[in-house]
Amino acid sequence: MAETRPPYLVFVFFFTLAVATQTTGSVKCKTGSLSYPFGFSDGYPIRFNCSEITGEAVIGEFAVQEVTNTNIYVKIPPVCERGIGKIEQLFRENFAPSKLQNIILVQGCTEHSFDCLIRSKFVEDRLNISRCKSQVSCFNGTTTTTIADVMSIGDVVNGSGCKYWFSSISQSQVSVNLGRLKLDWWLKGSCSNITCSENADCANVKLADGGLGHRCTCREGFSGKAFTVPGGCHRLVRKRKGLHKLIVLGTAGILVGVLVIAVLIVTYIFRNKRSARTSIANRLLCELAGNSSVPFYTYKEIEKATDSFSDKNMLGTGAYGTVYAGEFPNSSCVAIKRLRHKDTTSIDQVVNEIKLLSSVSHPNLVRLLGCCFADGEPFLVYEFMPNGTLYQHLQHERGQTPLSWPLRLAIACQTANAIAHLHSSVNPPIYHRDIKSSNILLDHEYNSKISDFGLSRLGMSTDFEASHISTAPQGTPGYVDPQYHQDFQLSDKSDVYSFGVVLIEIISGFKVIDFTRPYTEVNLASLAVDRIGKGRVVDIIDPCLKTDIDPKMFASIHNLAELAFRCLSFHRNMRPTMIEITEDLQRIKLMYFGTETDMNRQGSSQRVYIKK
Repeated sequence: MAETRPPYLVFVFFFTLAVATQTTGSVKCKTGSLSYPFGFSDGYPIRFNCSEITGEAVIGEFAVQEVTNTNIYVKIPPVCERGIGKIEQLFRENFAPSKLQNIILVQGCTEHSFDCLIRSKFVEDRLNISRCKSQVSCFNGTTTTTIADVMSIGDVVNGSGCKYWFSSISQSQVSVNLGRLKLDWWLKGSCSNITCSENADCANVKLADGGLGHRCTCREGFSGKAFTVPGGCHRLVRKRKGLHKLIVLGTAGILVGVLVIAVLIVTYIFRNKRSARTSIANRLLCELAGNSSVPFYTYKEIEKATDSFSDKNMLGTGAYGTVYAGEFPNSSCVAIKRLRHKDTTSIDQVVNEIKLLSSVSHPNLVRLLGCCFADGEPFLVYEFMPNGTLYQHLQHERGQTPLSWPLRLAIACQTANAIAHLHSSVNPPIYHRDIKSSNILLDHEYNSKISDFGLSRLGMSTDFEASHISTAPQGTPGYVDPQYHQDFQLSDKSDVYSFGVVLIEIISGFKVIDFTRPYTEVNLASLAVDRIGKGRVVDIIDPCLKTDIDPKMFASIHNLAELAFRCLSFHRNMRPTMIEITEDLQRIKLMYFGTETDMNRQGSSQRVYIKK
């Protein structure tokens, strides 16, 4: 794109946590699986053609990517100086481009450019806009005030004042898709003049010429054909429900019985061989961890170090246990995590942390100093972080001066470097799966260190994301990858999403989940993508930062917000990698501070040195 592009071509892409619309079926015409009114012959009101080359359903020269109960999505490859008249192929008797949530990228316009809400750099790179000689602008598909659900062909071809159609972008509450156009479809007549199938509802569609069309959709709990011809919505049937319950209850009963017997046996053995049991458990734990060099402490040593787990030594408590400050003879202060439950899950977490933390080394990862297993209770010993967690500082729980912007930016960079190290410098890669501000610890110089690897997993191969599926709850509400709730797959991009939430926390100081906010803004990610998507970053800047803000700092905050946006993309493949994030953060840091020396000099004025 030329350097003379208008200042309002500011592109921001965002994704919320909404659920995707249910599709009516595959659009591959080889399968013939489309439902009425869609088909591939003259007998269907909405007819697609079939590409002889790809086997895909097509409308004119454009491939159909998806068909839903309300929309048709078509692929619009970016082409420089494609005639604006080509879009006429997508205006038919029974469908047309939706008036809302579409942006048409145009060239050769006589009128001024229209405002866009898509981040230009992101779009330029992925659509390769720079190869076009003519400037690319945005057009929302309407120049009139006609109340309609769909665009008017006259508005687009004549009203835009543009010669060329480069590509399109479709937006929704779920996603923003580059190179894609959203069409609304309908059948003739309004709902007052037609009848849908039994157990189906009718919805009117306001057409560009002032007329009405309609759509029939099976009600919730029903599926089938919503139109009377050939027609029929039938109730969804859950087969063998009673038998399934019996199997589940019977299996559960057997398992409970086995567990009761096992507990009785183990209790008897533990009661009679307590000292031997502890020694064996420690050895097994060490073997499972795969690293015998990790020091093991006795329960008495742990108890003495924490002054019998005194409340005055308590540093904090979470979902998995309580952390205490402690001190061993001839050693500095340490942090001791006491796992909450004496069960297999706790032991698995201990083993997992020992495996992972003993296999990696990075200045921004917390160091594991030892562990203990006594009376069925696991403990982990870490280096002590005197300045608590990032969460405590952002929520002003430590009663200290609020973190300055240089320190916040430094913490973001250090945290990103550590996660990138886990993803890219370790073989196999490690996915943390619980990145959050309360798991980012700060040492005496406010350097960040990531902790809590109990949920972390190894990515054994490049196919890990496709093969590792878990339906158990993972992570912390507000930080969890929203796509995980659809396919139950976790990957490096799940950490990217969580880190994006942390970036928003650093900018705003807001809580990730806050029920005192309006119900649409309870989730911080949803609030942030809404505000940044509307160009209102100022709404989410921490008031503590606003007192010292200047144009250079404001630009830095904007850049960080845009990076967070990319991390919060609903679809994983739209999120950057942690390597890309670290590069962007370094660029943001150097643009603002000039050099690393300046960064350190400005940040040091806020650092507090605490004796251990």
